[in-house]
Amino acid sequence: MSVSAETAIIILAAGESSRMGRPKQLLSWQGQPLVRHVAEMALAVPNTSVHVVLGAHLEAVAEALQGLPLRLCTNESWSEGMGASVCAGLRAVLDDEPAAAAVLFLLCDQPLITADLLCEMIRKHREGAALVATCYQNTLGVPALFGASLYPELLALRGDQGAKKIIQRHRERAAVVPFPQAATDFDTYEDYERAASPQV
Repeated sequence: MSVSAETAIIILAAGESSRMGRPKQLLSWQGQPLVRHVAEMALAVPNTSVHVVLGAHLEAVAEALQGLPLRLCTNESWSEGMGASVCAGLRAVLDDEPAAAAVLFLLCDQPLITADLLCEMIRKHREGAALVATCYQNTLGVPALFGASLYPELLALRGDQGAKKIIQRHRERAAVVPFPQAATDFDTYEDYERAASPQV
């Protein structure tokens, strides 16, 4: 499945996982660290680059990604919240690929994403959508793709404001990809146990 080489995938993996009580990036999923599983899904999308934003637990998460053909960047301000990670990831992309036409944000704790889903989102961008969001539980959210016209708004995020704020601002013109599996994420260890119990 062919997609634009000008699309960069950014995986947000800088959080401390305070509610989880342990690094969610390193939870086991299908026999490997969760962050590595998500990274491999992203790497399966042809003609894209993959960037991972690190922060808390930096060394352990970097080790979990060792050997994969992706780029790591560090959010020194990870404790400020999601907005700082979004900015750090986008700045890293623009440093490496100034002509990047779009960025596609993933969370490291959504294990049910697929390469086909990401390809469909990129295809909608190529068809003219400046914003592509997934739909689940009657809301729009991440995974989400933002065209270059929205970069200034991403770079203006602060504190715990994530990309969802921008999705809500432009909701009426967003292209939507239904993906109910995006609701499977891990805020607590109980969430993880419920989702992973058949697999661990």
